[in-house]
Amino acid sequence: LKQLNKHSTYYQDVLRRSEHHCLIFPLPPQSRRHLEEITSVGPRPVGSPENEVLTVDYLLEQIETIRVESAAGPHQLAVDVQRPTGTFSIDFLGGFTSYYDRVTNIAVRLEPKGGAQHLMLANCHFDTVANSPGASDDAVSCAVMLEVLHSLANQSTPLLHGVVFLFNGAEENILQASHGFITQHPWAKQVRAFINLEAAGVGGKEVVFQTGPENPWLVQAYVHAAKHPFASVVGQEVFQSGIIPSDTDFRIYRDFGNIPGIDLAFIENGFIYHTKHDTSDRILTDSIQRAGDNILAVLRHLVMSEKLADSSEYRHGNMVFFDLLGVVVVAYPARVGTILNYMVAAASFLYLAKKASQPGNGDLACATGVALLSWFVTLMSVLIVALLVTLLGRSMFWYNHFYASICLYGTAASGKIILIHTLAKNLYYGGVRLVGLGDLYFDVSLLLWCCSLVWLTQQGLCSAYVPMLMVAFPLLTKLLLAKEFKHRGASMKYSVLYLLGLTLPYVHFMFLIWVVFEIFTPIMGRSGTEIPPEVVMATLVTLATIFISSFFLHFIYLARSTKWILAGLGSVFVFTFLLMSCGLLFPYSGSADSPRPKRVFLQHTTRTFHNLRGQVESQDSGLWINSFDYTGIQHITPLIPEINDSVRTSCREDRPFCGYPWFLPVKFLSKKNWYLPAPEVSPSAPVEFSLLSREETSWGTIKMTFSVKGPCHMSLYLMPHRGASLSTWSFGDGTPQFDLSGEYFVFYSHGLDAPTWIFWFEIQVPSAALGLLSWRKSSAGSPRGLSLHLGSVPTTCTDTEECRAATGKPRGRRRGLQPPLPPLPASPL
Repeated sequence: LKQLNKHSTYYQDVLRRSEHHCLIFPLPPQSRRHLEEITSVGPRPVGSPENEVLTVDYLLEQIETIRVESAAGPHQLAVDVQRPTGTFSIDFLGGFTSYYDRVTNIAVRLEPKGGAQHLMLANCHFDTVANSPGASDDAVSCAVMLEVLHSLANQSTPLLHGVVFLFNGAEENILQASHGFITQHPWAKQVRAFINLEAAGVGGKEVVFQTGPENPWLVQAYVHAAKHPFASVVGQEVFQSGIIPSDTDFRIYRDFGNIPGIDLAFIENGFIYHTKHDTSDRILTDSIQRAGDNILAVLRHLVMSEKLADSSEYRHGNMVFFDLLGVVVVAYPARVGTILNYMVAAASFLYLAKKASQPGNGDLACATGVALLSWFVTLMSVLIVALLVTLLGRSMFWYNHFYASICLYGTAASGKIILIHTLAKNLYYGGVRLVGLGDLYFDVSLLLWCCSLVWLTQQGLCSAYVPMLMVAFPLLTKLLLAKEFKHRGASMKYSVLYLLGLTLPYVHFMFLIWVVFEIFTPIMGRSGTEIPPEVVMATLVTLATIFISSFFLHFIYLARSTKWILAGLGSVFVFTFLLMSCGLLFPYSGSADSPRPKRVFLQHTTRTFHNLRGQVESQDSGLWINSFDYTGIQHITPLIPEINDSVRTSCREDRPFCGYPWFLPVKFLSKKNWYLPAPEVSPSAPVEFSLLSREETSWGTIKMTFSVKGPCHMSLYLMPHRGASLSTWSFGDGTPQFDLSGEYFVFYSHGLDAPTWIFWFEIQVPSAALGLLSWRKSSAGSPRGLSLHLGSVPTTCTDTEECRAATGKPRGRRRGLQPPLPPLPASPL
């Protein structure tokens, strides 16, 4: 003790420096409790008491506990409950406009007691879709954020910068609350970077799938600080290409806040994403611990970094980054990657040129043609199998049996490649030495990978590191084993050493393939009725087979015979095909441990159509049914005979969005839907819709102002008639944003105690038609003017007979439904 007192200054300094490196996330029982408390209230859609009151109260209570506990420390904590109102347009889902009123944000500012000029933002959202408790999306992130806040607030070393923890209450409404914060909150101006916590699956590892834009220092911070790294620039470029029909608050902070960030998401088990099965018991403790370790370490590193204060100095350039089995992250600047890629490509071309100049090495161009032809024929053959599966009515047989797709499409692809090259060896290369052929087809694979490397690098894609690895390691291995191969051919020693040389790039490449299937297989269950899933899955499996087999082609020419391999692959293919044909591979499962639900969207709706005079033209009520996947109602009709193709709808092109109440503008994804007649529904919060004013402007347009009072979710659809156009409106930046079909979709939501929704738009019509305007809720067509459709979607319904009829649920359960659209009063227009 005397020695410790003597050197107290030294030990205090050591402890401060150790704290920077050794701060760890607390064990997850507390985070688990937060998760269970948040999800215990059930689904939390925007506007519901569960979201706006119960969850908000719980979060505020926990934040206040942290504030009191840390009050004696070096930090101060401020809380602001923001309820913003705003509007914006976004090109997601083909393009639409969003309007929100009094949605909820809980912003918590943690900073040194002297204040902070620069802030880091950590974002999660606590709202959910209407039918899910949202444990993974995104309650677990909010639970982790609470404990990260607790850890940082109670550490003894003052932070260099401040942190805003944003508990976002309206993300599922297409990113509304984040827009309200970044464009309206006074703290937003001090935010320099952000971390966004999301989910595209349930549990597992959280992957960094977006960074930037530019600002490579953020990737470097993750690489330096993350305890359990899992990141890939391939995922970033695939996600930002728009192939995956999803988006996150990352877009809002990037596009409207002009700040860089890191986007993390859980990706495993996407089969139950946005379903009732996304419950807290499915989130493993290891997942919570891992996420907490990473987020705490990265966030603390950033708020202690000088780069956060003036990131402009470090903002330019991109990073190539990828992890090796979650052990270590490799990251380097994209410009370094470009140089490295071209160096590897140049070395490969020099190697190939030298080989080509030597006599007796075969025709590289001809062999390349054979390889490309084999791949093309293989792809076409497997697609024919996929077409046959579709025609047999067995689509998505792999949805609940993933490895069945490998056994069917993978064996077909592998067998076809082997068969074509076996025929080429026996018929075309009859008198050529096998060792020479093996060497030639290694060169073919090297050439093709090298060409892809050059092309991807020229496109400026950081994902070019993948073919760089697939060129560099095989080339180096081949050079080291050249003498062994020349003298002994494909000996056991050569084969073992060759496989060892390819281990690193192949393990990483196969890991990327696993991630692709982990993401895209569940997506096929919610990608609509227009994308044939067998074509997608067959193509992915075939491409994976082609890529993996590329550097093993030469073994086909080195082998004495391939008949046993072909027989084995053929047997597996035939057996799997028979199982599939007999219907033994059912695509869905109700298993409690591993559910694979079929997604169906049902809306109990009453539609009322008016003519130009405001008179009711027609009215009907029914259950409007949309299937989220390609199989439609194929597996529903045997169980519910009333739902069959006799009630399939057809699109009325003269009506906005075909005359049906789309919750989001996704009719291009789901063109097959059904409308089953049902009793009229009477909502507890009917829409009150009225025209406030109509005036002809001096610049030749008609300006119309409307007021709407209704439930917390409503949608407005607008469709200009021939010769008419929308010139401006009160939404977004004032410029109407139309979707892929030339129609306009406005998504509206509000929190509690929202005022009447008032909006206006101006219509440009020919002078002869200034007095003509057709409107509807839903309306008939008109040669000129505008069709207007207002739909309402409350997120919950009370325990009424109509509610139970709509949902098929017993008393006491709540469920989302589509309420009726009450008729408009007679219009003077």
